[in-house]
Amino acid sequence: MRKIFIVTVARSDWGIYLPVIRRLREVPGVSLYILAGGMHHVREYGYTIEEVRQEAKDRLIELEFLLASDSPIGIAKSLSLGVLSFAPVFREHHPDILVVLGDRYEMLAAALAALPFQIPIAHIHGGELSLGAMDDSIRHSITKFSHLHFVATREYARRVMQLGEEPWRVLISGAPALDNIVHFHPMPRTEFFRTIGLPDEGPYLLVTYHPVTREYLDTEFHIRELLKALDILDLPVLFTSPNADTHGRVIHEHIQKYCQTHRNARFLPHCGVNLYYNAMYYAAAMLGNSSSGIIEAPSFRLPVVNVGTRQAGRLRAANVIDTGYGHSEILAAVSKVLQPSFRESLRNLQNPYGDGHASERIALTLSTIPLDRQLVKKRFFDLCQLMTSISRSSVLTVSPAEQLVRET
Repeated sequence: MRKIFIVTVARSDWGIYLPVIRRLREVPGVSLYILAGGMHHVREYGYTIEEVRQEAKDRLIELEFLLASDSPIGIAKSLSLGVLSFAPVFREHHPDILVVLGDRYEMLAAALAALPFQIPIAHIHGGELSLGAMDDSIRHSITKFSHLHFVATREYARRVMQLGEEPWRVLISGAPALDNIVHFHPMPRTEFFRTIGLPDEGPYLLVTYHPVTREYLDTEFHIRELLKALDILDLPVLFTSPNADTHGRVIHEHIQKYCQTHRNARFLPHCGVNLYYNAMYYAAAMLGNSSSGIIEAPSFRLPVVNVGTRQAGRLRAANVIDTGYGHSEILAAVSKVLQPSFRESLRNLQNPYGDGHASERIALTLSTIPLDRQLVKKRFFDLCQLMTSISRSSVLTVSPAEQLVRET
């Protein structure tokens, strides 16, 4: 049996993983395990380990290493505790393939711990940019630790190869979260609004805002300006919880205070995939700086106001309007996307992040890739050398990977 271990550290990656997990369960010869830690065990973020337990059942290994502190030293200590927690698991079980996703520091801890054991790592969502967050550095670091790369777009495939990864290791799979949306069916409108505790009396805003970790000293200003804009708009608001990032509790506390003084504002620490997609489906617009506004929202033709620099550099569809941190800028952007003409302009919008079949491609590769020395023994792929060899060659056809290099 091929032992595949999937690392999940937060509600944000868990929903993305679900289509891949369920697809892998259907593959003969695969023994699948879930390693769950990080925010999953923290009640402040919804205690989502219960959701993981229901899905993983007896194939779950739980790790608790996240400290309560959201200061820089607290984050650094949690990272080191993560390495200490993952290492004994790898020594005991030695997975055939370890699957990690995205750009969180808890994921980096898993990749660091796996390195001395020479465990092949498969990374989902590499090659992307989020220039306002330290996650940007973490994502590229995980790329260099990894042996297989499942990227969302051609642009991100080129960027992974630019980091020196061999083309045969890179698969343009699309974003797995879109596989969930393909099978999404909205709950009745009245049931949805009853569930979230907001009146069904016109438009409401979905707000998902996280710390900008490369500007964490300005977090207080950022959230105050966003809430000031919401105060002026005076629309019903559904808030979701910020991540366990540097100064994340500053945002958490301000949101809770806002909800206590505004009867049409609700805060949900954790929605779950289905409720969150219903929130997107029924929202008039989304406001904040979540990657879900960039990756999943286009599938709902949902207008998004992306605040600040956290997601700077990511590929955007036409549903996203970028704005600064000032409340007047946020107000102007929200007013624009709430115009009926803006929503109408998104009628035929195509999501650039995939076609809803990413999990099939990922599961097929994970279950069939030869587990040999070639997979583990990486070499640096030099773009310049391949471009030179292509230019000198008289062969008229090139591989898809070489074509990407030529385009670069």
